[in-house]
Amino acid sequence: MKRVLFALILSAFCSHSLAWDPTRVALHLVGDSTMSDKPNLAYPERGWGQLLPQYMNEELEIVNHAANGRSTRRFINEGRWALVLSELKEGDYVLIQFGHNDQKKDDPARYASVDKDYPAFLRQYIKEVREHKAIPMIASSICRRHFDEEGNLQRKLIDYASAARQVAKSEGVEFFDLNEQTCGFLKSIGEPESRQYFIQVPPDLYTRYPDGKTDNTHLNVVGASKVAQFFIRDLRERNHPLANYVYRDSL
Repeated sequence: MKRVLFALILSAFCSHSLAWDPTRVALHLVGDSTMSDKPNLAYPERGWGQLLPQYMNEELEIVNHAANGRSTRRFINEGRWALVLSELKEGDYVLIQFGHNDQKKDDPARYASVDKDYPAFLRQYIKEVREHKAIPMIASSICRRHFDEEGNLQRKLIDYASAARQVAKSEGVEFFDLNEQTCGFLKSIGEPESRQYFIQVPPDLYTRYPDGKTDNTHLNVVGASKVAQFFIRDLRERNHPLANYVYRDSL
């Protein structure tokens, strides 16, 4: 574990330490691939946290710790959470968004039961953020694009979204229901139009995917921008302190 933690700290230092500014309030993003930065800009996948800086001014430092394939359990066990805590300072914000990988029962390294483990991990995150005099926030997972044969949207993450809401309410932290917002949006526009927000790679475009690829979980730049906009609008509507950092002409 010590070796893993050291490697993560070294990697993070090399990748974003120059961008991290201890003199500014920071928003730390903690989550999975739907939120994370994507280094391969030649491939269309984007995380919504990667697009968020486009809408917020440079007075706020946005540090994206989210990583592909992570759950509440795995993010802690790999030492990634320890790294986040090491960077926190008083008055920072931490937005926590997990669920997609927590529900994978066939993977013990990631699975967190919705009735016990997942809420317990979220409470641990909240507690430890507060111990650092920073401000925890919870977001529910964004919607998967799953429509049945009749064109009805299937909400695959609603139980984890509900658990996240309950934890946020009981712990008295801000809750951003991105699952409700994104599922509602996909339902309103329907199956065909919703394709434009997710990975729809045609054949013979990428060597890695000679037959093309359809991915109904991960966002392209249009989808990532849309989710970032949902978050920005929510900040403004509730007059959240972070709304003060949103560009005036955004949206």
